[in-house]
Amino acid sequence: MKPDRPLIFSVLFLAAGLGLILGYCQGSTNFAAAYPFSGTMLHVDLTEVGPGVLGGLAFTAIGALLLAWSFIAAIVNQIGLLAASDSPTERLLD
Repeated sequence: MKPDRPLIFSVLFLAAGLGLILGYCQGSTNFAAAYPFSGTMLHVDLTEVGPGVLGGLAFTAIGALLLAWSFIAAIVNQIGLLAASDSPTERLLD
């Protein structure tokens, strides 16, 4: 199986899930840069209400599963291409 369709669907589902999560987000973000770098801080506080909670989580989970599936399909596809004995050099010798 080619990994292109599951990859496209995984990107769409991940984008929809993260869009819902960030669209219904009520939170705050704090960033402080300091020297030395050990004093630099990033704080993200997200609070979700409404359809972004279940819909965003479901779309993101489905997108992650499709991404894993497309990764496994890409590995299987590449192994199948490596295992194919019908290479152009063998065809030239026949």
